[in-house]
Amino acid sequence: MSPSALRPALRVPAQLLLVLVMAFGLLLASPVGDANAATRGKKVLNGTQVALRQLGDPYRYGAAGPNAFDCSGLVYFSYRKAGVKVPRTSGAQAGAARRIAKKNLKRGDLMFFHNGGRVYHVGVFLGRKNGKVRMLHSPSTGSRVSRTTPWTSSWFAGTLR
Repeated sequence: MSPSALRPALRVPAQLLLVLVMAFGLLLASPVGDANAATRGKKVLNGTQVALRQLGDPYRYGAAGPNAFDCSGLVYFSYRKAGVKVPRTSGAQAGAARRIAKKNLKRGDLMFFHNGGRVYHVGVFLGRKNGKVRMLHSPSTGSRVSRTTPWTSSWFAGTLR
């Protein structure tokens, strides 16, 4: 049989193709996929709870817990303890997070501070109070893990959900 004789049998009507694509899309968006997203969301919230338990712990450059932290060490320790894989440094964490609009931040999402192209600090979004963003972070030498508002608008939002 010649290849040209096979061609008509291989043609798929456009409507059938559309139905197949839609069915495949439904499989991808099935409750199993939603359950995985929900589970990941719960893990992120658990990581936030772990981070909050570190309130008052001292800042120490390069430290990732359990008794002292730098900014990315706090995120690394807390989210890993909750079962969320996250890289160690703030720059790598920014690369691993999916960027989202600031208005779409949810508790447990991350705030990445930058000067130009370089991320130099990370904090955990806690919510808004009186219209102001609240975050948890390990700020700098001589300070402790604390809740605060951002000191600059040079930051972007990312999520691990």
